[in-house]
Amino acid sequence: MNSITKILRRVNVNINRCAYVTAADAQEKTKQVREWHILKYGSLDDLVYKENSEKPRISEPTEVMIKVHAASVNPIDVAMIKGYGSTFLNLARACGNGWEFPLVLGRDFVGEVVQKGMNVPERDARLGQLVWGVVPVHKQGSHRDYVVVNKNFIADKPTNVLDTDATGFLYAGMTAWSGIFVSGMLGGPLAIATGTGGGKYKNVLVLGASGGVGSIATQILLAEQANVTATCSPDAIPFVDSLGAVPNVLDYTANDYYQKLSSCGPFDLVLDCAGRGPDYAQELPCTFHTYVTFSSPTLRNMDDMGLIAGNVKNLADLFISNIKTLGAKKAVVKWAYFIPAPQGLKYLGNLVRSGQLTSVTSTVFHFENANLAYKRVEEKHLRGKIVLDFMNSVPLEQTMKSETIPQKERETKNEEKPKEIQN
Repeated sequence: MNSITKILRRVNVNINRCAYVTAADAQEKTKQVREWHILKYGSLDDLVYKENSEKPRISEPTEVMIKVHAASVNPIDVAMIKGYGSTFLNLARACGNGWEFPLVLGRDFVGEVVQKGMNVPERDARLGQLVWGVVPVHKQGSHRDYVVVNKNFIADKPTNVLDTDATGFLYAGMTAWSGIFVSGMLGGPLAIATGTGGGKYKNVLVLGASGGVGSIATQILLAEQANVTATCSPDAIPFVDSLGAVPNVLDYTANDYYQKLSSCGPFDLVLDCAGRGPDYAQELPCTFHTYVTFSSPTLRNMDDMGLIAGNVKNLADLFISNIKTLGAKKAVVKWAYFIPAPQGLKYLGNLVRSGQLTSVTSTVFHFENANLAYKRVEEKHLRGKIVLDFMNSVPLEQTMKSETIPQKERETKNEEKPKEIQN
């Protein structure tokens, strides 16, 4: 009898530890859950706004639920609406018991922990904790009032920046981090494993330094005391100059661009943040050791040719690119991707807290105006990041009159004290 009692007590404890709900979250159950999603691939016209959506559920003991305060809109969101990566991502979803439609986009967020699974200790997440985090590309995203992610994909949000500015660092920042330290190996294996950084005195070329990934990559490199050469259009030069003491900022439309670029080399690392692609490595007039592009054909090849043939094509493309570049430049070409890694989150957090990584948010939209934010991203040639604010809400019929949120209003909102959380 005592043995049965002990077993029942253990079961009861495990059930109680499975998910914790705060008093604040219980009140939220009576409210409508808003989200933007698509029901088919196509264009931005297929985006659907829904106010009475079902709240996502924790399905694994290591997951947490976040009430989203802010999230950014990235080019990957626009591309996924058009079907980019659907072949591989649907396989990943099937392996993880996920689903395709309705598909909620959004790869990063800032918000409050409102539930957590039984295997999430206090050191990893606390109820009421303000966190920032990222969402793997095959998971349902953060453009919804609540998002569920693994505990490894969240961390304490730096307190010295606004929520809307903090989320602007994440997707682009994690992508830049992976390009510099994982694919670019600028700090060696230790930088990948521990998130310690590296690359002091290395000579690095950043193509497209004014975009979301490029602007954060430039700041990361400056923080690591690398010697940075940044390229951008002439109207973006003041913005790139504002990122820090960039030694060389080059206008890629200038007649003497290639001459100046050659004089700044040779480079230890070239980061293609401008969408030039692998073949551009052969066109560069300077010498370099490693060329890393964020515009790889990996997912596109699988979409066009299927998983097996697409991966064969990927290997062939990468091999051919390296044969050409090794012959002409004695350099290697690598592809880089967004990698949601806890050590990357830790690294970005340290830079933000120390003031070495500053806000690159350009425009903040009301959440109800997410479709307009997507259109702005689709137009390209951005200066910094496009962000959605979930907390400064307006009635849907008024959204066209108030598309974006003024900086002063955002600062006032973030100065409000958080609600007291009760277990």
